[in-house]
Amino acid sequence: MKRIYLFTFLLCLFGQGFAQTLIDGIYYNLDADNLTAEVTRTPSGVAKYSGGITIPESVTYEGKEYSVTSIGESAFYSCYSLTSITIPNSVTSIGDRAFQVCSGLTSITIPNSVTSIGGEAFYGCSGLTSITIPNSVTSIGDEAFRSCSGLTSLTIPNSVTSIRSYAFSGCTGLTSLTIPNSVTSIGGRAFSGCTDLTSITIPNSVTYIGYYAFEGCSGLTSIVVEEGNPVYDSRESCNAIVKTFANELVAGCKTTVIPDGVTSIGYYAFSGCIGLTSITIPNSVTSIGDGAFYYCSGLTSLTIPNSVTSIGESAFYGCTDLTSITIPNSVTSIGDGAF
Repeated sequence: MKRIYLFTFLLCLFGQGFAQTLIDGIYYNLDADNLTAEVTRTPSGVAKYSGGITIPESVTYEGKEYSVTSIGESAFYSCYSLTSITIPNSVTSIGDRAFQVCSGLTSITIPNSVTSIGGEAFYGCSGLTSITIPNSVTSIGDEAFRSCSGLTSLTIPNSVTSIRSYAFSGCTGLTSLTIPNSVTSIGGRAFSGCTDLTSITIPNSVTYIGYYAFEGCSGLTSIVVEEGNPVYDSRESCNAIVKTFANELVAGCKTTVIPDGVTSIGYYAFSGCIGLTSITIPNSVTSIGDGAFYYCSGLTSLTIPNSVTSIGESAFYGCTDLTSITIPNSVTSIGDGAF
């Protein structure tokens, strides 16, 4: 039975024209049909690569030249001794977990030929301090730079349309970030645990923000949402301000700008923002959701515009420093425990 399984595996592998080969110290999957090569992991799966590595644009095997077009899944996984790597212009994709937990990696060059960075590609590369993502990249996978604690700055190119879940979660050294107008969605917990991140601007192109996107960003003091963006939230397609559900989320946020066009402030939108002292609600808002300002203990004043018709349950529960509030005649319902 084992022989049959082995034969089937070899038939599937080589029947498609693939063969794993060691050439000049690097393992490749060679596609004889298309004359392309993919950098792959060692056959045993044990981390082998160390020091600085330069991947060539092409390799020659048995008289045939193969173009190196991709870095495969887990190709350099757990190569703790890998310090730098140069990727050639022939490479178009970096696979899932390609450099995961390469903690010794301090520099890497990603060429303009790369169009996609796989999930967890640089997860745990704690020694990586900066990285430039070229304009050719259109997708960055889930957890691509998660726990890159040494990363202090990053520029996301205009070619990227989405920031996936946990993409930069745990990047505790990240202090600044520019989100380009090309981005339309920010995944759940995308920046959770980025404790040194102090400010962020969300462009008007963003129409989706996942749950807990900024959870645990204790150093964040300002969130600015550009005008002209009517949708900021993933919950039930409501036109609500940025989701900040968890109590610890953006706890240091002092000022938040809600632009005209927002029609509702969703449930628990600013829950636990203890540093929030004032907020202006535009005339476009018609409803304030349940727990919207729950335990915003630093909030001292608030003006509710005439456009608001309902205030949800526990909307201002625990706002211990709120001394006065004016409720306009437009309000027809106030939920239980609102104040």
